[in-house]
Amino acid sequence: MTSNKDRIKSMWLPAWAAELVTLYEAGSTSQFLCYGNVHDRLLMPLKEGVRLGTLSAFLTDVMMPRFDVVLSYDLGNGLTVERGGETFAKWPRMRDTGPRLPREPAAAVDLLSHYIRFVGNLRKLGQPAPQVGVMVRGAELIVPAGGGGGHDLAAIASQMRDWADDDGMLDHAVATFLIADNLADLHPLVASNPRAHRIKIPLPEAGDVAATLALLAPRFPVALKRFAPDLQRPAAMLAGATVSSLESLLKAREHLGEELDDAHLVAAKKAMVEQECQGLIDFVAPKRTLDDLHGQEAVKAWIRQDIALWQAGDLQAVPMGYLLCGPVGTGKTFMVECLAGEAGVPVVKLKNFRDKWVGSTEGNLEKIFRLIQALGRAIVFVDEADVALGRRDGGANDAGVGGRVYGMMAEEMSNTRNRGRVLWVLASSRPDLIEVDLKRPGRIDVKIPLFPTVDARESFGLVRALMRRRGLELADGDFEGLKDRLPTLLTPGAAEALAVKVYRTVKVGGKAPLAALGDCLVGYQNPVPLATIERQIDLAVAESTDIAFVPTVFRERQP
Repeated sequence: MTSNKDRIKSMWLPAWAAELVTLYEAGSTSQFLCYGNVHDRLLMPLKEGVRLGTLSAFLTDVMMPRFDVVLSYDLGNGLTVERGGETFAKWPRMRDTGPRLPREPAAAVDLLSHYIRFVGNLRKLGQPAPQVGVMVRGAELIVPAGGGGGHDLAAIASQMRDWADDDGMLDHAVATFLIADNLADLHPLVASNPRAHRIKIPLPEAGDVAATLALLAPRFPVALKRFAPDLQRPAAMLAGATVSSLESLLKAREHLGEELDDAHLVAAKKAMVEQECQGLIDFVAPKRTLDDLHGQEAVKAWIRQDIALWQAGDLQAVPMGYLLCGPVGTGKTFMVECLAGEAGVPVVKLKNFRDKWVGSTEGNLEKIFRLIQALGRAIVFVDEADVALGRRDGGANDAGVGGRVYGMMAEEMSNTRNRGRVLWVLASSRPDLIEVDLKRPGRIDVKIPLFPTVDARESFGLVRALMRRRGLELADGDFEGLKDRLPTLLTPGAAEALAVKVYRTVKVGGKAPLAALGDCLVGYQNPVPLATIERQIDLAVAESTDIAFVPTVFRERQP
C-alpha cells in the first residue's frame, strides 16, 4: 500500500476501507479483524470502473493491487497463492519442500508464520523483501471461541496473534486480514489482540444500495423500469438488505419479465432481512397507527409530539427509547405497531437470540446490531425485556452470557449516533426486574405505563370497539343495561377474548350482539388474578416518566 498511497487517496472508498488504509499507512497496525457483512458482494472501485466483487477480491484488487505476494487460507481450499507465486517459490523453505501447500490449519498457519517472520527478518537486515498480504477466510472456523482443541487450538491462535508483531509491521512488510462473521466467534487470543484493529463491514445503507442499483440498472431494465427515473426511493426501501439478495431479486424479476413495485419491495425487504438474520428477528412493516389505539389519550399526544420532532429532523428532544410497562394483556405489542405506523418506519422485533453454544449468543447480537445500523430509521422492539436484556452480574448458571448480553445491549442502546435513527422500545410487565442502568435517560428516556380500564364506562368502550372490528355493533344506550355487570381492570387482551366469545355466541346461538354480550358477562372472571394485575399496576405507576400518563384512580393507590 505504500507505493499505492496516491492512487488510493484519489479514489472513492467505503468508510471501512478508508479507515483500514489510514491505519496501515500510519503504521498503527498491520493486522485487521474484518467482520460483519463479509460474505456479501461489494462495490469495487477499479481503474477500469466500478464492479461488484467479494471481500477477498476487494482486498486483493483494491487494497493490495501492488503487493508482491498475496496468500489466502480457508478450511475448504487450504493455502492458496493469489498473487506472486514465483516470488513465493523463491523462499528457501518452498524450494526445499516443493510446491505442495498444506490444507490442515496447524500446518498452514505454521507455514504462514515462518514466511511472515522470514520477510520481517529480511527487512531488518536491510535486504530486499517482498510486500506480503495474507487473508484468512472463515477465521472463526480455524480459531473458534469455544471450540475446545486444548493446546493445539491455543497454539494456532497464538501464532495468528503474533502476525501483528512489530517485525511484521516494519516498513509495511506484511498486512494480515482475518475474516470472520462475528468477533464473538473468534478465539479470545485473536479477538482481543490489542495490536489488531477491528474493521466492521456494514450492511448496505441507502446510499450503498442506490449506487448498486445504478450499476445494475443496465442489466435489469424490466425489473427496474418503474423506478428508473429515481433509484433513491427503492434504495431507501431496501436499506439493510445485502447486495447478493438484491441481485437475486432483480434476476428473478427480470427473468419473469415483471416490474418491481412498492409492494414487491416491502415483501422482498422483509424476506431478505429475515433470511439474513436467520430467524433472530421479525421484520414488521406496520399497517396500524395511533388512531387504532383505544384510549390512552395522554400517551398518544406525547408520542405524536415526539414523532413530529423526529420527522422534522429536530433530534435534540427525540428519545433514545421508550419503556412500555403495565399488566399482562394491556397491549404493549399493539402499541409498538401503532407507534411504528404513525412514524412510518419498520419494526425489528427481537426473537430468541440466545444460543447454547459458547459465543453464539453474542454473535447473534452482532448480526442484529449490524442490521439495525443499516436500516436507517427503525424501531427496535424488545418484548419481555426483563428476561431478554440480561443482567449485569450474569448469574452463575449461564457461563456469564447474561452479563455479556447486558453489556452489549447497554452499549448499543446508549450509542448517541443512533439518536434519530434507531428508537428502542422495551416492553415488560415486570419493569422492576430490568437493570436500573438500562432504564436510565440516554437509553430509555420515556417510560410509558399502560393500564387496564378504570371503570365500567371504559370497559364498555373497549369491548364495543373490539366487537365492532368483528362486525358487531352496540348502541350508546346499551351501556346502561350493562354497567353493573361490566368488569373493571379489563385489559385489551382480556377484552379481546371476551369479544371473540361474544362473536362465537352470536354465530352459534343466533343471538343479537347485546344479548350475547350480556350472556358472556354472566360469571365472567378476569383471566389474570386480580392480585397480579394490581401488583403490576403499582409497578407501572412507579416507573412512569410523567404522572399525567397515570389515571387519577391509580395515582391515589400510591402510598
